[in-house]
Amino acid sequence: MNAVYLSDIPRLYTGLAEWCACLVMIANCPRRFGGLRLWQVLGAGLVVQCVFLALTDGLSIWLWLPCMAAAVGLMTLLIAVCCDMPLATVGYYTVRAFLLAEFAASLEWQLYSYSLYTLGWQESRGRREALALALLAVVFGAVFFAMYRLESRRGDSRAAMNFHLKELWSPILIGAACFTMSNLSFVYSNGPCLGSGLADIYNVRTLVDLAGVAMLYAYHVQRGELYMQRELDAIQNILQNQYVQYRQSRESIEAINHKYHDLKHQIAVLRAEPDADRRSAYLDGMEEEIRDYEAQNKTGNSVLDTVLTGKSLYCARHKIELTCVADGALLEFMDVMDICTIFGNVLDNAIEYELRIEEKEKRLIHLAVYAKKDFLVIRCENYCPETLEFRDGLPVSTKGDSLYHGYGLKSVRHAAEKYGGTVTIHNRDGWFSINLMIPLRKEPACVQTAEA
Repeated sequence: MNAVYLSDIPRLYTGLAEWCACLVMIANCPRRFGGLRLWQVLGAGLVVQCVFLALTDGLSIWLWLPCMAAAVGLMTLLIAVCCDMPLATVGYYTVRAFLLAEFAASLEWQLYSYSLYTLGWQESRGRREALALALLAVVFGAVFFAMYRLESRRGDSRAAMNFHLKELWSPILIGAACFTMSNLSFVYSNGPCLGSGLADIYNVRTLVDLAGVAMLYAYHVQRGELYMQRELDAIQNILQNQYVQYRQSRESIEAINHKYHDLKHQIAVLRAEPDADRRSAYLDGMEEEIRDYEAQNKTGNSVLDTVLTGKSLYCARHKIELTCVADGALLEFMDVMDICTIFGNVLDNAIEYELRIEEKEKRLIHLAVYAKKDFLVIRCENYCPETLEFRDGLPVSTKGDSLYHGYGLKSVRHAAEKYGGTVTIHNRDGWFSINLMIPLRKEPACVQTAEA
């Protein structure tokens, strides 16, 4: 039996398995192109992968590891060329494809070796080749088709699988650990948890590779489920905020009606005023108020203007002085929902605190949006005479039930980190300030967001 297991998996089989695994991942990812061009690229990738592995056959262990790393690099290149995804996401799917290929190749060769020994066909070359091709078709077809069906049935959102580099470490560590353990017996046998006989070594490799495929698929499913849960939470939050927005809109309309009422009386006074200079002074004052209001709500970004209009009217209703100096054109690269998240939560946080201050003349909020070198700076300050407690860089919620509050500033931080930015919060000298620094992009960025 040992003679049957002396030869390892043919390198052409390994190359074919790696290409098929890449094909499964590419089929379930957004592609850059399709049709004949896609198949031309895939065909070239198959040839390069198989030729490279065939030419590097029979090398020592110290050269074998760099060659395997190069083979993984070719898989990464093929997926990156065919798929329209960030590089970190390409790396994630490459790790999954590599472990899937290792499992398929190991399972096929183990079944081939066992069947060959059981059937006693060692001496017949024709039968050996027929058995190898039959098992190759059956095992590869079953493994890769099963994974394709599992992937295609999930239909995960593209945004859910957009990885950052720091998120890639977990899949890489899982893949590296499984690959190391599955091949360690070939280098050092008779160790704890390792096989001693050749049949045991093959069993360890196949089972460990299967465990790696299962772990990465479970990770994939869990990531998709968590993203869906966050979407549901966001939708629930939107529904909850709709009522709050309705109440704020009603109060804003009342404030506008109050202004109209005052304006009606001012017009009556103007009509009764015989002094032309005093009439002119009245008109200048009214014009100045209108000009100030327009300046506050014309920043160059319609989304920011809308947010500021609602917040300004709410602040006017509650005797809060809100001043704003903002270059809204700098926000063009940001998604609409992210602009609403950042400015809505930042201003809501400031307004909520200012409402607690009894002295209305001290209810002060200042918002600034400007560029500093190659960074977008968003700074919001509000008067805060007390010293707040901080935890993990964020102030501890002042509301009674902290379990269900405190998410506003976390969502601001998440939105900033989405664009590679940072959030710093200070509470000193009687002021509470939130500062966001986000790298400015030379070209508009395509940011994927989930549709509610």
